[in-house]
Amino acid sequence: MSLTNLLGFMPEPTPFLILISLLLVVSIPLLLHLIIYNNTSDTLPTILLTGPSGAGKTALVTLLERDRTSVTRTSQIPHTVEASLPIKTPVASSRFRSPNDPTWEVTKKLLIQDTPGHGKLRHYAMDSISKSQNLQGIVFVVDAADLSLEASEGARQAAEYLHDILLQLQKRATSSKTSRAPKEMPVLIAANKLDLFTALPAPLVKSTLESEITKLRNSLSAGLLDSGVGTKHPDAAEEQDWLGEVGDGPFGFGQLQEFNIQVKVLGGNVTGVDGSDIKQWWDWVGSIL
Repeated sequence: MSLTNLLGFMPEPTPFLILISLLLVVSIPLLLHLIIYNNTSDTLPTILLTGPSGAGKTALVTLLERDRTSVTRTSQIPHTVEASLPIKTPVASSRFRSPNDPTWEVTKKLLIQDTPGHGKLRHYAMDSISKSQNLQGIVFVVDAADLSLEASEGARQAAEYLHDILLQLQKRATSSKTSRAPKEMPVLIAANKLDLFTALPAPLVKSTLESEITKLRNSLSAGLLDSGVGTKHPDAAEEQDWLGEVGDGPFGFGQLQEFNIQVKVLGGNVTGVDGSDIKQWWDWVGSIL
């Protein structure tokens, strides 16, 4: 059958057919765009909130969700809330997207998973790190005023918990069975309560936690030596439980970049006489979405 005969079977162009064709041309790309970029609550990026008890995690969750604080109690079980970035907070993944895009607002939504900070309940956070499929980052909240005390027990406990969180992330990266580099995992150490006179500024919070983790590593190494299990330099098996660079040197968060773990320390306060100040934390969240 010739092309001329085939064209003979085609219907005559009418205004109705032209209108249908135009609608299809416009609607199909738009529909595909909405399907690709439309996120549901099951696929929203998740931010895991961790930290020792009393640091202000639950109050922070309330502020992120409702844009206001309220009286809170110590969490006993994890819970998840949906939040949206403030209007003026940019989202890294949407830097090339027009504000007129119908999916613009959806890209600003996220899930915040709050986990208990009590020592016996920290397994919830560890499970989330291992099992969460949409984990985009971790916020570790510390009380910056509690870290400022001389020989602070709060600093030691915060460092121990942070050590375990970071070691879990390191194991997650090294346990990959493929040759691909591990997915980057941003970690924010949120130095809370900076409105208090006794609070340490963010740079000192960073150095204090690094120093405490160094002491913890030395203590763990000494324990292995005393038990006769370890040696001065851990072997391959022991390295799995060694955070950061192997050796006797001091620990620094920069050592974790090898495992695609990016740690940043930023200050703020959830409550205060002049209200809350968490802009730097929101900006960090926007930068990883």
